[in-house]
Amino acid sequence: MRKFGTAVLSFILIISAAQAQRRVLDKIAAVVGSSIVLQSDIELKYQIQYLGQGNRPNPEVKCQIAQNFITQKLLAAQAVIDSVDVKDDEVDNDVDRRMRSMIQRAGGQDRLEQFLGRSVIQYKDEIRPDIKEELTAQKMQQKITSNVNTTPDDVRKFFNAIPKDSLPTFNKEIEVGEIAFNPKMNAAEKESYRAKAEELLARVKKGDDFGALARLYSQDPSTAQEGGDLGFADRSTYVKEFSAWAFKLKAGEISPVFETDFGFHFLQVIERRGEQVHVRHILITPVVTQESLGRAKAKADSVYDLMTNHKQIDFSSAAAYYSDDKETKYNGGMMLTGDNVDSRTTYIPTDKLDPQVALVTDTMKVGSLSKPQLFTDQSGKKSYKILFLKSSTNAHKANLEQDYPKIKSYATNDKINRTVSEWFEKKRKETFIKLDLEYQQCRSLKGWASAETITATADVKP
Repeated sequence: MRKFGTAVLSFILIISAAQAQRRVLDKIAAVVGSSIVLQSDIELKYQIQYLGQGNRPNPEVKCQIAQNFITQKLLAAQAVIDSVDVKDDEVDNDVDRRMRSMIQRAGGQDRLEQFLGRSVIQYKDEIRPDIKEELTAQKMQQKITSNVNTTPDDVRKFFNAIPKDSLPTFNKEIEVGEIAFNPKMNAAEKESYRAKAEELLARVKKGDDFGALARLYSQDPSTAQEGGDLGFADRSTYVKEFSAWAFKLKAGEISPVFETDFGFHFLQVIERRGEQVHVRHILITPVVTQESLGRAKAKADSVYDLMTNHKQIDFSSAAAYYSDDKETKYNGGMMLTGDNVDSRTTYIPTDKLDPQVALVTDTMKVGSLSKPQLFTDQSGKKSYKILFLKSSTNAHKANLEQDYPKIKSYATNDKINRTVSEWFEKKRKETFIKLDLEYQQCRSLKGWASAETITATADVKP
C-alpha cells in the first residue's frame, strides 16, 4: 500500500506541475510549414513521459521531444497530400487506452479529474486532435517504409559490415517446449462462483449501480477500479464468448452470466461505433481447488508415461493433442520469443526465460523431458507442465549460422531507419521550419531550421 501511495503521489505532483506549465507557457517553440509546436506541449510531455518515470532533469530530452513533434508535423502534412487518414474508431480506442492508464496511475477517475481540473470527458476531447495527428504520423511512416524488404543478401552485407571486434555476444540460448495441463473445475466446484455472478446481475437489474458493484466485487484487476469499463475495442480484443455477447447486444443492454477461461462474466454494452464496442463487465473468478489440481497432475503423469515408458506418442503430437497452452500447442509445443512475426524465434536467451522454466531446464539434457511439475504464472494461475529441452547453445559471438533471425531483425531495423532518415532529410529541406532560440541550440536539431529563420546571436553547439 505504501508503494502504491508513493506512485500516486508522484503522479499527482507530475500532473499538477504539467498543468501549471501548460497554463503559464504558451510561446511557439517551432513553426513547421503551416503548423506550430507549442512550448507547453513539449513541457507537458517532458513532465509526464520523462520526469514521471523518475528520471533526472535533462535539457537534451526536451530537444528530442521537440524533434519528435517536428517530425510528427512533417509526417502529418505529407499524410494529407497522400490521403493517409486514421479512422475515428482508431483514435477513440487509443484515447480510451491512454485514459485507462492515467486513471489507474492516479488511483481512480475522481482523483484524476481532481488533478486535471476538468472531467475525463473534457480532457479526452482536448487531447483527441493531438492523438489523431500522432496516429496519422505513425501511419504515414508505415507507408514510407512499407516497401522495405530485407533479402538474405541484405542480411549478409549488414553482418559483414560489422567490424569483427564489434560483433555482439549473445547469451546462452535454449529451445524449450511445454505441454501444459490446466486444472479444470467441474460444474459442482464452480457452482458457487456462478451463483455469485448471478446474484450481482440480479442486483444490477433491480437498480444497483453497475460501476459501484464492479469496484466492490469484480475480480478483473485491470478494470475493477474503473467500474468494469473496458473502453472501445474490436472483436479480436476479446475471447470468443465475450465478443459474442459484446457485439450481439444493443447499447444499454446487459448480457446473462456466461463463462470464459477467465471465469463468470456479465457485461453491459455502453456504445457501438462501427466495428468497435464500448462495454463494461463484472468478473467472478473461481478459485482452483486441490481436487482440480490433482486431476491435472494425474493427466500430466499419464501423458508423460505415454511419451517415456510406452513411447506411444512424440512430444510435438502430445502438445498438439493434450496441451492447454494455446500459444504453444500449435507450434509443436515450442516456446517463441520476439516482438513481431518476422523476428520470432524458438531460440530463447536463458536470462529471458521464466525463472521457473530456467530452473528446471538448467539440469536437463538436450532431448530429454522433465517430469510434470507445478508452475505458477504472474497472475497466480497454476498448471502442471512437461518441458522438453530441444537444444542448448552456449554464449557466443554473433554468427549467421546460429543467429540469422536476430541479425535479420537488426538489418531490417537498420534499413527502415535509413529509409526514414533519408525521407526526413529531403522533406525538411523542402519545408519552412522556424525554431525558437532555445531549440536552435539543440544538437539533435542542428541544421533543421530554414536558413533565413536562424537567429544571428544563437550560440549553436557543435
